[in-house]
Amino acid sequence: MSSKTKIVVLHMKEIIYTILFICLGILLVALLTFMFHPKNKETSSSKSTSYQPGIYTSQLTLGDKELEVEVTVDENHINSIRFSNLDDTVTTMYPLIQPTMEEIADQICQTQSLENISYSSDNPYTSQIIINAIDDALKKAVTTK
Repeated sequence: MSSKTKIVVLHMKEIIYTILFICLGILLVALLTFMFHPKNKETSSSKSTSYQPGIYTSQLTLGDKELEVEVTVDENHINSIRFSNLDDTVTTMYPLIQPTMEEIADQICQTQSLENISYSSDNPYTSQIIINAIDDALKKAVTTK
C-alpha cells in the first residue's frame, strides 16, 4: 500500500508573511515603474510656449550705444532673431557681436528654447547679454492663457 499522497502542513503565520511580501513586492515594482518611466509626450507639448504673432524688441546697451534685438515670432515658433539698428561703428568697436548673435539665433531657432545654448568661450559675457535681451523680447511675446 504505497501511496504517493503527500501531506503538506502550512502554518497560518507563513501564509500571512508570504502574502505580505508579495504585496510589498508588487508595491515596489509599481513605485519603481512610476518613478523611472519616461514622461508622456503630452507633458512636453503642454510645456511649449504660445506667442502673440509679431515682432518684439528689447534694448541692449554696449558702451554708449543702444542696440535693439528684434525677435520675430508666430503663434508657436521663434522665426528669426537679429539686431535691427546695428551700424558700422558698433561692428567696428565690437567685432564679435554680429557673429555671436548669428550663432545664438541659429541655435534658438532650431531648438525653440533658450535653454542649453552653447556659446564660444571667447565671448561668454557678450553671449549672456544677447541671451538676456532675447529673453526680454520673448517675455513680451508670450501669451497668457
